[in-house]
Amino acid sequence: MSKSIPVKNLWFLLSYAHNLAEFSSELPVEVADEDDLPELLGRLLAWLVERRIRRNLTRAYQAREARLTRVRGRIDLVQTLCSDELRQGRIVCRFEEPTADTPRNQLVRYALTHAASSIGESKLSQRCRQMAHELARLGVSYRRPSRSELAREQFGRNDAEDRALLVVAGLVLDPRLPTEEAGNSHLARLRRDDRLLPYIFEKAVAGFYLHQLPAREWRVRPQKRLSWQVDTPTPGLHNLLPGMQADLILDSGISDRRIVIDTKFKAILRRNQFGSEKFRSADLYQLYTYLRTQTGAGDKYADEAEGILLHPSLGEHVDEACSVQGHRLRFTTVDLGGEPATIGATLRSLLT
Repeated sequence: MSKSIPVKNLWFLLSYAHNLAEFSSELPVEVADEDDLPELLGRLLAWLVERRIRRNLTRAYQAREARLTRVRGRIDLVQTLCSDELRQGRIVCRFEEPTADTPRNQLVRYALTHAASSIGESKLSQRCRQMAHELARLGVSYRRPSRSELAREQFGRNDAEDRALLVVAGLVLDPRLPTEEAGNSHLARLRRDDRLLPYIFEKAVAGFYLHQLPAREWRVRPQKRLSWQVDTPTPGLHNLLPGMQADLILDSGISDRRIVIDTKFKAILRRNQFGSEKFRSADLYQLYTYLRTQTGAGDKYADEAEGILLHPSLGEHVDEACSVQGHRLRFTTVDLGGEPATIGATLRSLLT
């Protein structure tokens, strides 16, 4: 448990957590072995920006108004006459011109500056600053665009690199906090990302199945909300019941099989007051609740659904299973210290 997660495995998790797997053949994975997560993200972001600049930044058309000596676009006749521009040989024109100062490019410049300051003084931080200065030279403003501005950004068939850029830039700036304890955060010696790794691990598992499983054979549903099957509730009960949201549900399209996966970024076993190692009771109760509350509601998958508690490990493996009231429960780990191919094989084996 004392050694760190190899950087190539961090990249493996990131690529599936944020739909970068589709770009993995295009992105650099020959990162430095001593990198931690901020360095990895900064290196990827700088590399992507450098390549995007070489191939020209994506531009958008911006409406402008100017007083010109020749016609460009449309003439604003009212403004021209009212401001007496004709006497000075000018006309007021309204036109659109391409600009690199778009919300997506603004986010990237903001993320580069943030990465440079968070990494500390190094060749990598200087490179991030250099890329940020290059974006400024191309007319990109230093500001963080709002979510609504980014939501209005439209991506075409040739914008795959921009999508990857925004994903990495978003990770650099991600302030996300986990909704539960991080557990044994010393799983990785990462200076500033103990809060981000549980989220990345959860998203990576879902992204792996979304990317790897044939859509005609499996239905993959991350963050699926579940309902309490209650009878004759009192008027205020529904407002008081806690929400239920499974990390991942897999439904087989060729059988009536359902697998509910709950990921936990902490050691799978803990020592009790007597020194014995046990599974964590709260995790077990949570998974059992996800399964039992859905039975009897007419869903053909729910009555015999399987549950998996999936934890990361480093150099050790636990894989135990049992059946409880018709539901198969599995408690297992995936070794994040192994090769990426082995991690993938372990995740595939959960379906067998």
